[in-house]
Amino acid sequence: MKTTKSLVLLCTVLAACLALAAAGWSPGTATFYGGADGSGTMGGACGYDNLYNAGYGVNNAALSTTLFNDGASCGQCYKITCDRSRPGGQYCKPGNSITVTATNLCPPNYALPNGGWCGPGRPHFDMAQPAWEHIGVYQAGVVPVFYQQVKCLRSGGVRFSIAGSNYFLLVNIQNLAGSGSVAAAWVKGDKTGWIQMSRNWGANWQALSGLVGQSLSFAVTSTGGQYIQFVNVVPSWWQFGMAFTTNKNFVR
Repeated sequence: MKTTKSLVLLCTVLAACLALAAAGWSPGTATFYGGADGSGTMGGACGYDNLYNAGYGVNNAALSTTLFNDGASCGQCYKITCDRSRPGGQYCKPGNSITVTATNLCPPNYALPNGGWCGPGRPHFDMAQPAWEHIGVYQAGVVPVFYQQVKCLRSGGVRFSIAGSNYFLLVNIQNLAGSGSVAAAWVKGDKTGWIQMSRNWGANWQALSGLVGQSLSFAVTSTGGQYIQFVNVVPSWWQFGMAFTTNKNFVR
């Protein structure tokens, strides 16, 4: 009788996993970092600095190079659920899933075989510990997962954080809803036309222009294909280190 029940449970788990795969979910793995409060996840390779100010909070993750895509995935949202059908699945919290934002890179560790969990070719999420513990038991350290990219839901508008120098503007674009990530960006001073920006690193976009003392407008195309202009969102008295929140956001 015990064997029969075990077989029924196994078949149920496998059927559920097959259904997830058919619904567009992909297999991966997940670990955690940043401490019990997630404070160690602040900053990171997307350049968001304080993740609460940037609109992302503690439900965040560092992505392996396979998923990070040289920073193009910064801000994207992924729904993650534990996979009970694979080795390590006994540490899953059944029925739980969580959506996290990509805010950092999990680089390969070549001191380990094949670069470790974040080695080349491995879809892996190094999640903030509070987010990870929603789907896995702490003692496991790593669990098998299914994941899929999903639409991001944000509070408030897109945010522009400004750095650089007199002839170099570096703008970190934050809190995108919809696809969550930036495909292209432009900046315009009150004495210039639209200037095409280029990705510098992570979610930082640059323009090699002297725009100090001018009010600034931005235009952004999301990776979902939506284009929005943010006109005169930065006043002429702006300084490097300031951030400005808008009242517009993306739906795709």
